[in-house]
Amino acid sequence: MQKITFSLLVLFISLSLSAQYNYRDANRIGITIGANQFDLNTDNFPTNPEMGWNAGLSIRGNFYNNWDMVYALQFSETNFTIPTTKAGVVSENVNYKLAAAQIALQLSYVIIENHLTLEIGPLVQVNGKFNIDSEQQNNAINGTTLLAKDIVDISRFNFYPTIGVTAGVKHFRVNLAYQYGINNMLDNLNKDNAAYNFKGNASIVNANVIFYL
Repeated sequence: MQKITFSLLVLFISLSLSAQYNYRDANRIGITIGANQFDLNTDNFPTNPEMGWNAGLSIRGNFYNNWDMVYALQFSETNFTIPTTKAGVVSENVNYKLAAAQIALQLSYVIIENHLTLEIGPLVQVNGKFNIDSEQQNNAINGTTLLAKDIVDISRFNFYPTIGVTAGVKHFRVNLAYQYGINNMLDNLNKDNAAYNFKGNASIVNANVIFYL
C-alpha cells in the first residue's frame, strides 16, 4: 500500500509538472480538506454508511474554451458499519475502516468563471484491507455464517466515475461530488469463498473545501 501510494504521488507530481508547462500562468494549486460518506452496496450482508475524512492536492488549468482540466490526488479514510452478534448474544455494530489514495483526471465546465464549475471524469483508488477492532474480529455478521474478519481482504484497486460541482470565489471554493465504484470491490474475497459469490460496489459522497494558492 505504501509503495503504491508513493507511486501515485510521483505520478501526480509528473502530471503537475506537465500541467505547469502547458498551462503556464493559468495553473491554480488547490489544497483540499473535507468529509465523506461511504456506503457499500451488497446483498451478501447488511451495511450502514458512515462518515470519514479527505485531504489532498489538486491542480486546475485552462484546457479548451470554457473547459478546465483538474488533476487531483486525495487521501481518505472511509467508514461503514455492519450489524453483528458477539458471543451469540450481544448485538453490536462493527466499524470497517478503509485508508485509500485516489488520483483523478477530470474535465471541468466553467459555468461562471472563478465561481461555478461542473466536474466529471474518472479516478483510480488504491487501498489496503478493511481495518476492524481486534476484539470484534470473531463477531458473527447478522444474517450470515460469516465472521467479521472474513471480509476484510478486499480488492486493492477500484475505479470510480465521478461527477461534482464546485462553487465559491477565486481562492476559496466548496466541492460536492458523487463517486460510484464500477468494479466489484469484494471480488478478492471470492478466491477463498467462491460459494458466497461476493459482490459489492462502493458509493461515496464527498464534501470538500478547496483553498487555491
